[in-house]
Amino acid sequence: MIKNKLKEIWAQGRPSINGWLSIGNAFTAEIMAAQGYDSISIDVQHGALDYSSVLPMFQAIRASGVVPMARVPWLEPGIIMKVLDAGAYGVICPMVNTAAQAAEFVSYVRYPPHGQRSFGPTRVSFAAGPNYAGEANDEILAFAMVETRQAMDNLDAIAATPGLDGIYVGPADLTFSLTQGRLAPAFDREEPEMVEALKTIVAACKRNNIRAALHCGTAEYGARAIGWGFDMTTVSGDSRLLAAAAAASVAKFRDAVGQIAGANEKGAY
Repeated sequence: MIKNKLKEIWAQGRPSINGWLSIGNAFTAEIMAAQGYDSISIDVQHGALDYSSVLPMFQAIRASGVVPMARVPWLEPGIIMKVLDAGAYGVICPMVNTAAQAAEFVSYVRYPPHGQRSFGPTRVSFAAGPNYAGEANDEILAFAMVETRQAMDNLDAIAATPGLDGIYVGPADLTFSLTQGRLAPAFDREEPEMVEALKTIVAACKRNNIRAALHCGTAEYGARAIGWGFDMTTVSGDSRLLAAAAAASVAKFRDAVGQIAGANEKGAY
């Protein structure tokens, strides 16, 4: 089986950057995967896509050699096993609030004797190379999302779950939950209480020898998070990057046209 490059990166003591795909299009996935990310995650939970988009997106990013991952919609065995069979080398599961839910999640990711994943690696048996069944339990990453007050209350127990590889922080939902709506959901939190919560999550991961990952809006914040001890940061995503680049291009155009118009107006006198 082809080895999981994220595990190799972390074993060398280096952080990783994860890309994010919310647009259900193989060409968009191919473009993003060619930009130098260490891994690329398909957002099946909130993305504008479904499973019929997931498999061709994994196919499109294969040539770039990035680690393919997916965030599933919920703690549900069918879709977890299906994205794995499609080629995911890592699964991010939202709204994991208890150790029991974390253990349930892990069981869906692992083949027996370490879990209850059903055997049927339709595409991944070709994409991942030989002996997938014998090596998948050691190569596939299981990330539980901590994004609620309940999850924070159970943080150490979740982090100690056998077979769990890491905690992935959803800062928007975590902020919404911890402050009961007092603070609007968003990435890149600057509030001292939220920064403290993020550092608390990192500490729990370190105590339990698992990885900590954070969803960020900007590269600058992602780098700061690495400084706090996060092992992986997701920096923005396809839809936000497209919108930002398009908006910047339009703004530059209008500014340039305005300067030309101003110069012509002066020349008229």
